[in-house]
Amino acid sequence: MSANHRNMSAARSRALAAALALAATFSTVCAHAQTRPAPVVAPVPVPVATYADLAKMAEEATVVALVEVRNQAVVPPQRAPGLAAGQARLYVEARTAALLAARAPLGESISYLVDVPLDSKGKPPKLRKQRFLIFADAVPGRPGTLQLVEEGAQVPATAEGEQLARTVIAALAVPDLPPAITGVRDVMSVAGNLVGESETQLFLDTVTSEPVSLSVVRRPGMDPQWGVSWSEIVDQAARAPAPQTIEWYRLACALPAQLPAGAYLQDDRDARVRAEADYRYILEQLGPCERLRT
Repeated sequence: MSANHRNMSAARSRALAAALALAATFSTVCAHAQTRPAPVVAPVPVPVATYADLAKMAEEATVVALVEVRNQAVVPPQRAPGLAAGQARLYVEARTAALLAARAPLGESISYLVDVPLDSKGKPPKLRKQRFLIFADAVPGRPGTLQLVEEGAQVPATAEGEQLARTVIAALAVPDLPPAITGVRDVMSVAGNLVGESETQLFLDTVTSEPVSLSVVRRPGMDPQWGVSWSEIVDQAARAPAPQTIEWYRLACALPAQLPAGAYLQDDRDARVRAEADYRYILEQLGPCERLRT
């Protein structure tokens, strides 16, 4: 055998050995990868109600309570007027676990009606021993009997939901509670001396007729600054409300999608264009009024 032939054979042998070693290593890595346990990822809690949900129901209700269901009975459909298709009306007896807010005393044993969706087999869910936050009114002349303020007012109880409900209730209990907004009354926009400088003011209607106004100030080279004033004073130093607060809720969940045509105090087209752009900016900054239950 020539020297060249021996060298070529040795090279092929070394290459084959390297390939076999690489294959063995790859198989070992794959085996370990298959047997290695997957990392445990903690589930993210799915919210059962938003700030807007709880604020709306808490403001309507005279009773907010954490309850534990003891018994339930299905109300016959002929005795459940207005019952939607695919739902059952339950008569629920429950125990008051905690009273979050009430305008009158509430006993330990309560009862109420609630509409719930049927499962895939057409059966109502079993609620016994489950805990719920309920938003309700007392039924006159029937101690211990409550009426939910709306269909979604029985909320599955979670630690996060209960804490959020307490936060909302405390915010609604302050003496200087911001009034509910009913619409936009007047709008005006004035250009400044510099290019790109302007100020827009929007005056809102409220259920209590208390004055509320919004302002947007634009200056060259700076981001727009907007704020809300909950008094008669229209102040350029007014600040935007923090998200997930009653002030935010009042605006985000009540302002119309567009400015009403009759609200403009000026016929000038440029003023209207500025006002519309500033109003869109306010709505974008507030974000959507998200609701899961109402």
